[in-house]
Amino acid sequence: MTLENQDFLMTLLKTPSPSSMEMAIQKTWINYMKPYADEIITDHAGNAIAVLNKDADFKILLAGHCDEIALVINRIDDNGFLYFDKMGGVNPKAAIGMRVNVLGFNQTLTGVIGVNAQHHGGIKGDFDVEDLYIDCGAKSKEEISAFVQIGDLAVYDRSPDVLMDRYITGRGLDNRTGQFIVGEVLRKLKGKDLNVGVYAASTVNEETNMGGAYFAASGINPTLAIACDVTFATDYPHVNKNKYGDVTLDGGPVLAKGAPINRKINQWLEAAAKRLDMDVQYELTPRMTGTDADKMRLTNQGVPVSLVSLPLRYMHSPVETASIKDIEEEIDLIVDWILHMTGEENLNPLEDE
Repeated sequence: MTLENQDFLMTLLKTPSPSSMEMAIQKTWINYMKPYADEIITDHAGNAIAVLNKDADFKILLAGHCDEIALVINRIDDNGFLYFDKMGGVNPKAAIGMRVNVLGFNQTLTGVIGVNAQHHGGIKGDFDVEDLYIDCGAKSKEEISAFVQIGDLAVYDRSPDVLMDRYITGRGLDNRTGQFIVGEVLRKLKGKDLNVGVYAASTVNEETNMGGAYFAASGINPTLAIACDVTFATDYPHVNKNKYGDVTLDGGPVLAKGAPINRKINQWLEAAAKRLDMDVQYELTPRMTGTDADKMRLTNQGVPVSLVSLPLRYMHSPVETASIKDIEEEIDLIVDWILHMTGEENLNPLEDE
């Protein structure tokens, strides 16, 4: 199975984009999107927003965040070892023994996250990132400080791969896949007869504070907004489906249900899935979604939101895994939904159409 423009998705996945340092990936995305957008907007947060039919009164904002979790250097010891804190939801157990790229102020360095040999007792019991360190091969603080300073970031040195010609695996699929999806939706809408304005936003900072989504929605003031993110697949060993639900790779896009979600948007998405004879899955977000949707919802006078997610195995690890089929279907679902929008839809759940 080959995803249309899969090479571009792989380029995004290979580009470091730690939260707060998304400039390189944003420039790559902007250059790719320019031929398909009427306009590209950027803002002081670092968002990149591709626009179609900007004069339409009814505005749809699609947000896929481009940032990934990372390590932030917080101490350099006398022997040149780098200690770090979390930039986002880093799992310390997944970090042990990993190779990393330290994005130093002066140069990118290769490093490894050291681990005590099993012969010397290994790592036992509970531990966190403050118990780990990065070894770049430096012999002193003076030597490493010529390249790295406090506040510099590091990401896992992990290139994406394709498994059995059906799944993509690597670091940071959360949520460069969403960044890719919103861009592909807009690309496929280019040249179509649209009744609504479409704003495909590659947002920043979701993994840390969701500030990018707030900037984007505040600036655009959309009629409605959809976050395109990832959610937890539960189709692999040792996951409690009774607790976490039943979400599978190749099972189709996942729609959220809960207090933050506008029911009418979900109904329109379900109608699109029915037209396409496409399966959709569901997740529960009773109070909050934990995505950009939460911040977009609370901008301006309030924005009706929904959340469309890609099932993902091994969240926040170096081997996140998603289905090519699910990516394709999420793109097709959103494209079909937008093409059937009249621009006269009533989002008030207490009023009929």
